[in-house]
Amino acid sequence: MASNLYYSTSNNSSDNCTDVDDLFKRYYLPAMYGAIFIVGIAGNFTALLVYVLKVRPWKSSTIIMVNLVITDLLFMISLPFFTYYYVQDLWTLGIVMCRFARFIFHFNLYGSILFLTCLAIFRYVAIVYPLHMNNIKQKRWGVLACILVWAVTVAELSPIFNLFDLVEMNNKTYCLDFASNNPQKFWPYSWALTVLGYLLPLVVVCLCYWRIIKTLKKGPHMGCKRRVKARRLIVLILTCFVVCFFPYHVLRALRIYMRLTPETNCMLDRCAHAAYIISRPIAVLNIIFNLPLYTLSGDFKKAFMDLFKCGQLMSKNKGIIKVAVINEPTSNIKSKTAEIQATFSGLQAKVNATVN
Repeated sequence: MASNLYYSTSNNSSDNCTDVDDLFKRYYLPAMYGAIFIVGIAGNFTALLVYVLKVRPWKSSTIIMVNLVITDLLFMISLPFFTYYYVQDLWTLGIVMCRFARFIFHFNLYGSILFLTCLAIFRYVAIVYPLHMNNIKQKRWGVLACILVWAVTVAELSPIFNLFDLVEMNNKTYCLDFASNNPQKFWPYSWALTVLGYLLPLVVVCLCYWRIIKTLKKGPHMGCKRRVKARRLIVLILTCFVVCFFPYHVLRALRIYMRLTPETNCMLDRCAHAAYIISRPIAVLNIIFNLPLYTLSGDFKKAFMDLFKCGQLMSKNKGIIKVAVINEPTSNIKSKTAEIQATFSGLQAKVNATVN
């Protein structure tokens, strides 16, 4: 079945290959999607509560962060369907839900890329052009950036609703992934998404952070709080671009290319498909990397501690520590004072005895 469904029938040796890719699809994908769902729901729902209930006032970066959280939560809706689908090896929800689930997967991917790019641009303006810092923090810029991100992402992903179809085989229905559909149709579309949705934002992010690092090196107070946060933000966003997004785009292109060349060795084809399967959950691991991104804001930390009463607990602990610190030196001083008095008394007694 896998040979006919995911590979060209012209490859006569495919029946003699090990179904290593099918094993990854049946066991690896449900496990990864299930773990991402649990962590993503807990972390992003908590972050949304903190932003909505406690973070005040909202700035442009806050609005971008909230939209990033909403994008991640929307993707969480599709994960139970994908998990059930890969466990059962059967799609039962119809063509509309198939296209919607695939659309949400890619919307999270390319929407997150653009939101992270907006954060890079805003941080670039704040660091390189500090006189414009207060202006770029105004909410209208965050609203404008988010509207553009949603509009661009929906526009570049709208062909999904026409390109994706259900495939029926052996009395089963399948909702195939991006690179397992018609390669003639998806090859040019894949390159368009890669260039416009990933490579172009990656170039913008690299240029922004090259200027940021250059500015931070020239300025004084390299260890100040704002500059440390800027460097941490650089590391987190570049980690998402390199670790999460890069392998997926490379392996997706390789997978489609091999489906366009059916004379490829079947075992090599299966291994390339398995690598592409591995890259798909990694591509959405940005949901996990986004969580420490929120904590770089001092407003978020204070709001989180206030919402969950962490401040009261920390103040109590600080009080206990202070009492312990104060009491310990006092007892030491008393003991040392007694030792000095005893020594002085002994010396005085010897002097009196010598005089007498």
